Amino acid sequence: MNSPISLAALLENFFTRRLMQQRQASPHTISSYRDTFRQLLKFTEHRLHKAPSQLHFEEIDAPLIMGFLDHLEKQQGIRIRSRNQRLAAIHSFFRFAAFEAPSRSAQIQRVLAIPSKRFTRTLVQSLARTEVDALLAAPDQRTWSGRRDHALILLAVQTGLRLSEVTGLKREDIILGTGAHVRVIGKGRKERCTPISRTTLAVLKVWLRDPQRGDGRLLFPSARVNGSAFMVSSIYWISIA
Repeated sequence: MNSPISLAALLENFFTRRLMQQRQASPHTISSYRDTFRQLLKFTEHRLHKAPSQLHFEEIDAPLIMGFLDHLEKQQGIRIRSRNQRLAAIHSFFRFAAFEAPSRSAQIQRVLAIPSKRFTRTLVQSLARTEVDALLAAPDQRTWSGRRDHALILLAVQTGLRLSEVTGLKREDIILGTGAHVRVIGKGRKERCTPISRTTLAVLKVWLRDPQRGDGRLLFPSARVNGSAFMVSSIYWISIA
């Protein structure tokens, strides 16, 4: 009879050895995977009445995973795209577990066989020039946060950077000399350089001279932990427009 396999040990190895050391996953990916398993452990604790530290790997089977995914959709109201992202993180963990716990191959195969859900990809709508101008004019540039938001939105509109890319920019990522550009590490850890227009460059130069708060390395730091509501909503629009 096979001895129980500690889920805690497998998860620790998955995050530290697989994601961080072998794959060198980005902080954004690690954070997303962390949130997935935090939700899964809470669901499992409620379903099995066992603390996460007491769980065994064999208890995380396909029926439990399906129940977790249904819970996310029906009880928490997440969209299919988010549901599929959670499932992708779980699949990644179970592919890792296939090498660490070969005695549980049948269980692992059943979890890996859980399919992603199909969904309709709607046409992404963009704002008109007048709407973009109105958005850029909204921040009160007499305040520190207003100048930050204006520079952030202008850079995002001009370069088309993703949400995670904009918020993760460091001051040294902006090259101000000849051939001014912004350097980012995107999905798949691919580095690319995007040119900056003269208008955007002028605004960024003014912003960089502004007394900084929070993390001094970040290009657009937050004055407090959660940042301004306007900044969050603006970045969200940039990420989908």
